[in-house]
Amino acid sequence: MTELVRLVPGVCAEIILDNPPMNVVTTELTVRLNEVLKTVAADDDTRAVIVHGAGGRAFCAGSDIAEFESLHGRAAEGKVLLEKLVYRRLAGLAVPTVAAIEGHALGGGLELALCCDFRVATRRSKLGMPELKLGVTPGSGGTQRLPRIVGPARAKELILLGEPIDAETALSAGLLTRVVEPGEALDAARALAATLAERGPVAMRIAKRLIDAATETPLDEGLALETDGSEAVFATDDVLEGARAFLEKRAPRFTGR
Repeated sequence: MTELVRLVPGVCAEIILDNPPMNVVTTELTVRLNEVLKTVAADDDTRAVIVHGAGGRAFCAGSDIAEFESLHGRAAEGKVLLEKLVYRRLAGLAVPTVAAIEGHALGGGLELALCCDFRVATRRSKLGMPELKLGVTPGSGGTQRLPRIVGPARAKELILLGEPIDAETALSAGLLTRVVEPGEALDAARALAATLAERGPVAMRIAKRLIDAATETPLDEGLALETDGSEAVFATDDVLEGARAFLEKRAPRFTGR
């Protein structure tokens, strides 16, 4: 029996879904993911997070269909509310997150990947939400996050038809950040996370929060929040370090203070 979700802490922390062979989402996995996310959120040394699946066959192939019968008549209390809480915790992490999609991301697996800021997949990866083929609907953020990323028309195509799309199509739709060769998703995600970790950590957290708020905030309110964010950044030592490093033609050494 695996831990279901493993954590490798560090500046670029890694969260590994480990439920072989396809890393499907069970209730136990969701509970464990919640524990891991709490640990990550409390670690001030973490500057980026990578989420990936063990085994290389799939990032995550979705929910465990074997649990569906036990959820009849009680889906919200038995599954949906818990997953929404945990997925929102991932989406709400202050540091940038990268999903390394080796293999497929389907159903709840794609919903999990949608909570990350960046998604890297391979040319062989398939992404989709086939829930309607099973007579159910995406219930862990898919109907809300997917339209915000790819637009309502493409979201309806993916959800209502339920057919997966290949990585190149997903890239052109804005669903993926990068597409790499098979076997290279994790290395590419690690390189991306390392680059993100080099940026000013205070500025990174504020910028992520402002961007996340932009889709639901009136422009004038968003601009006011942006001004507040700039004030907070310019009160740090990091802004002085960034300017000095630029003038001295060297790499900055940000401390997050």
